[in-house]
Amino acid sequence: MPAVLAGLLLVAGCSSGGGGDAPPPWVKTPSPSASASASGSTGASGPAAPAKGSARVLRTVAGGLTSPWGLAPLPDGAGLLVSDRDDGTISKVDEKTGKKTELGAVSGVSAAGEGGLLGIALSPGFASDHMIYAYFTSASDNRIVRLLWDRGRPAGEQLGAPDTIFKGIPKGFIHNGGRISFGPDGMLYAGTGESGQRGLAQDKDSLGGKILRLTPEGDPAPGNPFPGSPVYTYGHRNVQGLAWDDHERLFASEFGQDTWDELNAVKPGGDYGWPKAEGRSSDAAYVNPIAQWHTDDASPSGIAYVDGVIWMAGLKGQRLWRIPLKGTVAGAEPQAFLQGTYGRLRTVVAAGGDKVWLVTSNTDGRGTPKPGDDRILEVQVR
Repeated sequence: MPAVLAGLLLVAGCSSGGGGDAPPPWVKTPSPSASASASGSTGASGPAAPAKGSARVLRTVAGGLTSPWGLAPLPDGAGLLVSDRDDGTISKVDEKTGKKTELGAVSGVSAAGEGGLLGIALSPGFASDHMIYAYFTSASDNRIVRLLWDRGRPAGEQLGAPDTIFKGIPKGFIHNGGRISFGPDGMLYAGTGESGQRGLAQDKDSLGGKILRLTPEGDPAPGNPFPGSPVYTYGHRNVQGLAWDDHERLFASEFGQDTWDELNAVKPGGDYGWPKAEGRSSDAAYVNPIAQWHTDDASPSGIAYVDGVIWMAGLKGQRLWRIPLKGTVAGAEPQAFLQGTYGRLRTVVAAGGDKVWLVTSNTDGRGTPKPGDDRILEVQVR
């Protein structure tokens, strides 16, 4: 494996892979193919996760999915919700049998290029309110909606009309972001892309190229670094993964362009450099990634945190990366698993204990589908 540990003792920067509603008036040095760095991060503490690990596919939970993107496990093992980017539908997959039941279509989805129905998340009060949140590309923008899941209705007709809680995120054929997740603080976090318009990432009045932090109703969350603004961090090219460790610290993965993909420890108000920096930078104005990869080896999408380790799904790289942590720095050399075995990997979600759910992405127009694609895999990780 070409990954080499770099810079745990070095001070060494950020990285790559339409019209619509106007947003509200808110505010390189050569290195190996994968490298880790302690620079540009804060709060490092506690023992490092084990330097070496493993990832073993236990079973294929479900197959025959088309353009799957987001995954949301239901409470108490009641199933997995999966979004279909191109068809704009949400389905439930039985964890034991793999049976897929369509809940319904999300009205207003306009799929093209990298846009469509993307990330999904369950309401913090899901047990009582039965609300599903979804990030999707419409005819005019990217937006976040919530939908009532009425299980008493027939299959295919169980989703209520979308209630738009946030809109105006720039859309494009590429770089639509799309990952959403509720944090330990009960707030909704969303990773957005700069839609191919690089300058938006540095514009704090734009919603593109950002991590946003919102209340469940879609308002700027209390305590955000820029008063009255939903912007939590900026200077991103295309944020694709969000995950918290067991100390409630946020990490994010990001597509680079031609040189460096990134894993970042998220610092409120931080500027992550794009388009002025891709990968690690010597400019102290930018928050450096804690690990970076050549774009051929990663093109990172979803991430999950399990027992001191970030697990990162690679699209173009077609592998599952393991990044041990020591606080908010990489504690050892990243390791790659499943390289090329299942093709492009889109989403990884903690499944409890030492397991993750892993979603492939070979039917998205950029992969080479094999019989049975796309799949949800159950993977044991150490």
